[in-house]
Amino acid sequence: MNRSTIFLRGAGGFSDSSRPYSYTTYPANQISRISIPNSAPSAVYEDQTQQSQALLYRLSGDYNPLHSDPMVAQVAGFTRPILHGLCTLGFAARAVIKSFCNGDPAAVRNIFGRFLLHVYPGETLVTEMWVDGQRVQYQTKAKERDRAVLSGYVLLKHIPSSLSSGAD
Repeated sequence: MNRSTIFLRGAGGFSDSSRPYSYTTYPANQISRISIPNSAPSAVYEDQTQQSQALLYRLSGDYNPLHSDPMVAQVAGFTRPILHGLCTLGFAARAVIKSFCNGDPAAVRNIFGRFLLHVYPGETLVTEMWVDGQRVQYQTKAKERDRAVLSGYVLLKHIPSSLSSGAD
């Protein structure tokens, strides 16, 4: 199942009957709650996005001018174009794969992410990760602003042998 929600900042008035969005209308088995542990992370991975990252990411087929046109970005309330959310999620998934899967993406069963804040191309993304069985919870921050931009988890197909020593 793929569920997507589109946020249009400042948009509205599409109908009088719309209620504010709420997870209360979703079945309990379709809601993933993320709680970032208070403990030190199991791993931290830092990666730099490129200034041209959003322009290159347009090759994925997302031509939204919010990611390339400074005027559109300003109208949307940003100081400059922002990075695609899916690109940010890719940086977080790569952090988990490099940190816990020996670089093998086939070790991933599924990925969940909740977008918290925009990322500007050129920012450094710092992904903190906590291992909980086959689930790796993560939080990604924009280093320059010290703000969380994404949180979620990656479910692995198996617990990597480097993490399961001594466990039965």
